[in-house]
Amino acid sequence: MRSFAEHGYQGSKVEDIASELGIAKGSIFQHFGSKAGLFFAAYQRSVQALPAWLEAPTPVVDEGFWTILVYWLERTEHLIQDDWVPYRVALVGNYGTDLGLRREINRFLVSEDPYGTLEFIEYGVRRGDLRSDLDVEMAASMLDWLASGFQDALVTKELDPGLFHRHPDPEQRRTMRIEQFVDLLRRAIGLDQPA
Repeated sequence: MRSFAEHGYQGSKVEDIASELGIAKGSIFQHFGSKAGLFFAAYQRSVQALPAWLEAPTPVVDEGFWTILVYWLERTEHLIQDDWVPYRVALVGNYGTDLGLRREINRFLVSEDPYGTLEFIEYGVRRGDLRSDLDVEMAASMLDWLASGFQDALVTKELDPGLFHRHPDPEQRRTMRIEQFVDLLRRAIGLDQPA
């Protein structure tokens, strides 16, 4: 995981990983089949190490769907600092792999739901925070796509330079962007429409 986090998918070499582990390069290929297989295993482990939506502190969870969403968006940079290896591997998987590997990653995310997004959406519907007429699977997919892309842009401006321009107070700008992002989602799927 550390090699992929530090060097990316293309920059990591199986022989260097094997050497660091003190094993033969063939052992990696025997167990994982290919470099892509090794990366996929590292990716799975990485995203499973990151917190799920409903793993926010109990007082935050008690406040409801929108408070949880804001909680995690505001802590994006802390996640990067505290869990930099898994987060970087997730970024590499999301943006730095070929289409074949990306297809496997997408299948894994849909089938395993490592962030508990479907449960999070169902929680929001049960609480009355989200519309009850939602197709929860579609809403979960939308939240995964939108929130992960937004979080990535919060910490890696080069992914979407149009989202964040120079601003005299970057913290104020970041807070404003989070508020606007949540407002857009609330208008799309929220039960309680803001005034």
